[in-house]
Amino acid sequence: MSEPRSRAPGSRQGDLTRGPIMGTLLRFCAPTLMANVLQSLNGTVNAIWVGRMLGGSALAATANANVVMFLVFAATFGFGMAATVKIGQAFGAGNVDAARRTFGTAMGFCVGLSLVVAVAGWIGAPALLHAMSTPPVVFAFALAYLRVIFIAMPAQMISVILSMSMRGAGDARTPLRMMIISVVLDVALNPLLIGGWGPIPAFGIAGSALATTIASTVAMLAYLVVLYANDLPVRLRRSEWHYLIPHPAELRFIVTKGLPMGAQMLLVSMAGIIMVGLVNREGATASAAYGASLQVWTYLQMPALAISAAVSAMAAQTIGARLFDRLDAITRAGVLLNLAMTGVMTALLLTFDRPVLELFLGANSPAVGLARHIQFLASWSYALFGITIVLFGTMRAAGTVLPPLLVLGIAMYPGRLGFYHLVHPVLGMDAIWLSFPVGSAIALVLAYASYRLIPWRKRAEATRVPPTREPAVA
Repeated sequence: MSEPRSRAPGSRQGDLTRGPIMGTLLRFCAPTLMANVLQSLNGTVNAIWVGRMLGGSALAATANANVVMFLVFAATFGFGMAATVKIGQAFGAGNVDAARRTFGTAMGFCVGLSLVVAVAGWIGAPALLHAMSTPPVVFAFALAYLRVIFIAMPAQMISVILSMSMRGAGDARTPLRMMIISVVLDVALNPLLIGGWGPIPAFGIAGSALATTIASTVAMLAYLVVLYANDLPVRLRRSEWHYLIPHPAELRFIVTKGLPMGAQMLLVSMAGIIMVGLVNREGATASAAYGASLQVWTYLQMPALAISAAVSAMAAQTIGARLFDRLDAITRAGVLLNLAMTGVMTALLLTFDRPVLELFLGANSPAVGLARHIQFLASWSYALFGITIVLFGTMRAAGTVLPPLLVLGIAMYPGRLGFYHLVHPVLGMDAIWLSFPVGSAIALVLAYASYRLIPWRKRAEATRVPPTREPAVA
């Protein structure tokens, strides 16, 4: 039997532990999904502006710079997700003060880290690009772009921590609104700052990075205004500002749990880079077809990512509220919702694959036929992968982070790459496309075994956040 819990005053808003599980999950994950789509569209549109206005070398420069930024934000994502879990547990227990202590530590730590990285990145940008063997024709573009992007890092990190903390407190709509502000500004400012307009000088490639910096800063400031104007749950009162000085126990949790979660992103990213190298060996047509497929898959995997994040937030609050009998039901709802959403998107893609792929390749490209072949062999694997990360979402909410990292490592490397090397002499390039469902199937089997066999529930039941009432206004 679940133990009764007390709730903080006014905490029903953002409470993910009540009501029908499927309805709550759907309402919570929808804004996160929309925010993810907007973020990807933002990158796509900005790439179009850069490519059309400055040419291929400038576009390649942004790609080189974005590799560096991805490594930084992978760590931020891990720390933010760890904070989400702990905030969710505290909020589920009705302990608003504990949630704010975790938020303060996460914010203080990540802001300090971002300032260090911004300064070091500005100074070390040339060395980073040389280490990546950036081509000389691209180097100047990449250096100008990367240095300005490093300036944007503190604002972007603050926004990331705010967004993930708000989701832990059960609010997914405010992060969506802030994402809309950031994307609209970024897309609108890119052509103005790249090419100049009226009194605005042409900044070239640095203008694209400056647009991102301005958009990130405005969105961050809007976030802070909304946070306090609407008295949102994680805002810190003056008497709580000392929470921004990282508390050792809170920081230990955020770092020890956050690093493995960030490493999961790095594992998947590195496997993706390896796959690009294998595809490039097959020739230009294969590279073009695979590039178009990746563009489509970016959107195909979004439902599962949003659902997994929602499941993690719901499960964290449920653990804090000590309603353990709801955990499996939350996981089942996440799995079913993933199968429905990813399944429908996959079916639509395979039905209308030619016009979709022609958007990226052109109607007369010889790569269209191969890209369609790739879609039929590999796209359905994202439904399997979605189930895997939903299972991970529940386990992550209990603080179990190393088994998911090991599962992904096995599935991506000895699984996917081992299958490729084993069957490539027989199947040729089809070994690449089939390695996706093989790797996803391995990940699913191992994830399900971990979910059933690893005692993550005991860890969840051992987690106790004392339920307290919200402190009086200072």
